[in-house]
Amino acid sequence: MRILVTEDDAALAEALQFSLTQAGYAVDWVTNGAAADEALKDDVFGLVILDLGLPKLDGFEVLRRLRRRNAPLPVLILSGREKPEEKVQALDLGADDYLVKPFSLSELQARVRALLRRGQGGAALVISYGGLSLDTIGRTVSVNGTTLPLSVHEVGVLEILLYRFGRVVSKEQLVEQLYSYDSDVGYNAIEVYVHRLRKKIEGSGLNVRTVYGRGYLLEQRAASPIQ
Repeated sequence: MRILVTEDDAALAEALQFSLTQAGYAVDWVTNGAAADEALKDDVFGLVILDLGLPKLDGFEVLRRLRRRNAPLPVLILSGREKPEEKVQALDLGADDYLVKPFSLSELQARVRALLRRGQGGAALVISYGGLSLDTIGRTVSVNGTTLPLSVHEVGVLEILLYRFGRVVSKEQLVEQLYSYDSDVGYNAIEVYVHRLRKKIEGSGLNVRTVYGRGYLLEQRAASPIQ
């Protein structure tokens, strides 16, 4: 899942970027409201973490423009402003949550997970199909109760496919949701992750099928014919 962090405090932004990246998210960072507004015109993010006191364009205006475009993107406000009227204004403009600085990174991550689940229609904490289960909090995957040794990116690919179970997901969509703008990643990396996943989820009753010219589809594995 891809997150946009808008923060002009470099030390805080770098801490957020490191923490969220370690949790398996792809993170882009912009330092002013004008850059945030421009970045949010691309429909590639699953969540925006928005500071209110941004230069060039404040967070209120960034939020106002986002909602004018009818974008349903979850918005988590991070701000040192504690006045109730400012919280009310942000929520009335369409923010989904409001976290006052200073805050703990563990609380931030919990709020991020909650908003991302809400953005996926209130997805369960554990997503299960067949014998496969994904713990969205622990970021672990198991088949028939046995935890699989998956990399961060393999979990990311599988999560996207699970949320779109039975539907084709293109390589372009996978790259857009797994990597930030400055990542130099080609489609070959996606092919490698999918190849590894196919092997690792054997026994789950699921299969990642290549739909040539379109992308990948996670589906129930076809039953073997009776001999």
